[in-house]
Amino acid sequence: MANTQGLFGGTQGNLNSVPAPVKQTLSTNYIDFIAGSGSDINDWRQQYLPELMAAEAEVFGNRTISGFLSQVGAEEALMSDQVVWSEQGRLHLRYTGRLKASGGNVIDGLGADHGIRVGDTIVVSNKTANTTVKAYVTHVDGYDGASQIGGASAMGDGEITAIGYKTGSNPFGTSDSQDLEIFVYGSEFAKGTTGRNEVLTPSFQSFSNKPVIIKDKYEISGSDAAQIGWVEVSGEDGQSGYMWYLKAEGDTRQRFSDQLEMTCIEAEEATNTVLTGAKIAGSEGLLAAITDRGLINRATLTKDEFDVILGEFDGQGAIEENMMYLDRTESLVIDDMLATQNSYGTDGTSYGVFNNSSDMALNLGFTGFRRGSYDFYKSDWKYLNDYSTRGLKNSPADNTSRVRGIIAPAGVSSVYDENLGRNLKRPFLHVRYRSSQTDDRKLKSWVTGSVGGNITSDLDAMEVHYLSERCLVVQGANNFCLLD
Repeated sequence: MANTQGLFGGTQGNLNSVPAPVKQTLSTNYIDFIAGSGSDINDWRQQYLPELMAAEAEVFGNRTISGFLSQVGAEEALMSDQVVWSEQGRLHLRYTGRLKASGGNVIDGLGADHGIRVGDTIVVSNKTANTTVKAYVTHVDGYDGASQIGGASAMGDGEITAIGYKTGSNPFGTSDSQDLEIFVYGSEFAKGTTGRNEVLTPSFQSFSNKPVIIKDKYEISGSDAAQIGWVEVSGEDGQSGYMWYLKAEGDTRQRFSDQLEMTCIEAEEATNTVLTGAKIAGSEGLLAAITDRGLINRATLTKDEFDVILGEFDGQGAIEENMMYLDRTESLVIDDMLATQNSYGTDGTSYGVFNNSSDMALNLGFTGFRRGSYDFYKSDWKYLNDYSTRGLKNSPADNTSRVRGIIAPAGVSSVYDENLGRNLKRPFLHVRYRSSQTDDRKLKSWVTGSVGGNITSDLDAMEVHYLSERCLVVQGANNFCLLD
């Protein structure tokens, strides 16, 4: 057991199933006999012999919940304390403002640094009055470009004055403080006038995230380690020999692997001074990123409500292909929604195409559909169904804080990497793990103690340590939708 790095799933080598001719505990013939199955680790007070393993019923099936990020994301090394990236801003100018006074032409609430200039032609929509007016911008607070029509006037920070192209009273509304939606569609200047003096600088948003250090530990006494389980195997190529395993260590390692993914999904940035004072900074996980920068839907997914989501996607990146990862309840809701669009009469069964054979098993589920210009591929997310994770909150007895699922864009995005200084194509989700030439912290494991041939102390036990340092980068979170 001298090869401690990688012995239990570390980074310096794989666990090769190479049988030994005699019963030797080598790193090359270690196996996790029933990885990810069986009862809770605390019920294993000693390492049982292989012939007793049959008594352990796999009542929870495959217990691991990891795999989501490996399907939709990628992994990449990180050498710094944080990862910083930039995302493009919108190309066109759109703002939300307010009518300053009843019957007036002054619009405020745009902010002091908006990009509307004198000479711009704009569309002003008043949702309360259900009116839309096309107007010409005549005054802008602090504007130093072309001459303002009608002379300067006392104006507050960022306020603009616009004149409707058509005559009429109260062009933008009939009462003050009504919300207005404004976007610039062009400009117009009279003959012989000077050009623009002010320049619009493209905007971008910069984001960052910090990796967190995740640890776990497994320990077995020297006496219990002497009761290692052995399995005699015969290889297909004629080789035969013995493999050894420790059941409880396999459970610990599998649980740690699951927690690496759960941390990337659930992590929160710490603002509590008690934690930050102890240098516990947290990180931004997937759910936090979508809540902060993405779309959120809390309504039942009827066809009409789904069309609302499509409208939101149209206003964002309009990415054609999307993946839906759902809990059981929401998956069935979408199945029922699609069934009503594909049914002969009330409660009909025209799902798919079939020849009405009596031996046919009717498929009442859907794996994908297309609506408008968008394709959606639906999949159950075990993390939301398992009662030992999010499934506890999604159970009928406790629907508080329920996460019904997420809609994630497929494909890659172009992003400017602040560290590399260039644009890169990356998946919208990718895990950054800490790594350098001297230390790879993607998934480390090492053994200490005096048991198993790896003597590092006088402790009569074998301790297996696990460590990883990683975070999740969510690019283009505005294209994600959280169903909660």
